[in-house]
Amino acid sequence: MTSLTLQAPAKVNLTLDILGARPDGYHEMEMVMQSVSLCDAVTLDLGDPGGIRAESGLHFLPKDKDNLAVAAALAFREAAGQDWQDLRITIQKEIPVCAGTAGGSSDAAAVLRGLNTLTGAGFSPQELARVGEAVGSDVPYCVLGGTALAQGRGEILTPLKPLPPCHIVLCKPAFSISTPALFREWDKQKRRLRPDTQGAMAALDQGDLVALGRRMFNVFEGVLPSQQRREIEGIKTALIQAGALGAAMSGSGPTVLGLFDREDLAQTAADRLKETYAEVFLTQPV
Repeated sequence: MTSLTLQAPAKVNLTLDILGARPDGYHEMEMVMQSVSLCDAVTLDLGDPGGIRAESGLHFLPKDKDNLAVAAALAFREAAGQDWQDLRITIQKEIPVCAGTAGGSSDAAAVLRGLNTLTGAGFSPQELARVGEAVGSDVPYCVLGGTALAQGRGEILTPLKPLPPCHIVLCKPAFSISTPALFREWDKQKRRLRPDTQGAMAALDQGDLVALGRRMFNVFEGVLPSQQRREIEGIKTALIQAGALGAAMSGSGPTVLGLFDREDLAQTAADRLKETYAEVFLTQPV
C-alpha cells in the first residue's frame, strides 16, 4: 500500500483556561477538548515524485514545511529514521481555516497516523502524539481525539468519559483573530473570569449535558476587541435562545459552538445562523 485517505476531525473547546505564562514563552493551559464529525479528508501518496508537499486547492495555504501537514511528515520521517523523499499530501478542506477548530493540527495528526500505517513504523498512538508535540500544540490531542483534558501547552492529555450523544452547532464569523494578540491582552488583565474545569469534568463523568452546558467558557472571550466580543456574544445569545444548553468560543476563535440535546433545535439554530453567516455546521461528537 502506498496510498491512503484518512479523516481529520475538527476539535472544539468545551472549556479553555490559561493558568499563567511560562518561562519558555508559552502559556500553561487547561482545556476540555472534544473532536467532532466535521472533517477534512487527507490523502497520502507515498513515493509520488515531486518531494514532500501539500495540495489543498486553497491558494493561500502553504505547500511546504510551513504547512503543518508537511511539517508532520518531516517530523515523522526523522522520528522513524526513514529516508523516503517523495510524498504528496492532498487535503480536501471542510474545516474552516484559522477558526479555533484545529483544522491544520488535525490534518497534521492524520499525516502522522497515515504514515505510521503506510511505512509500518509501528508507533503507538501515544508515541505518535509525542512526535506531534514538535509540530504544534494541538497536534498531540488531534492524534488521540475523543474527549480529553489538555494541560501544559496542550500536549499533556488525560482521557475523559466520552461526551454523551448530542448535537453541536458551529458558527464561524467572517473575521480573523490573532492568537498572540489575545495572549498579550490576557497577560495584561488583572481580574479574570475562569471556567469551572473541574465542574465540567464532573458533569462529563455523570453524563449530565445540562450541567456541562452551564460550565462551557473560554477565557479568550474576555480579552477580545470590543467589536469582535459583541459579535461573539451575539452568536452565543442566538444559540442559547434557540435551545442550546451552553455556548462558547472554541480555541482562540472566532468559531462559536452551541451544545444541544435535541437535533431539531440544533438544526433550527443552524438554519437561522446560516441566514447571516456563511460557515455554519451541524456536527456530533466523535
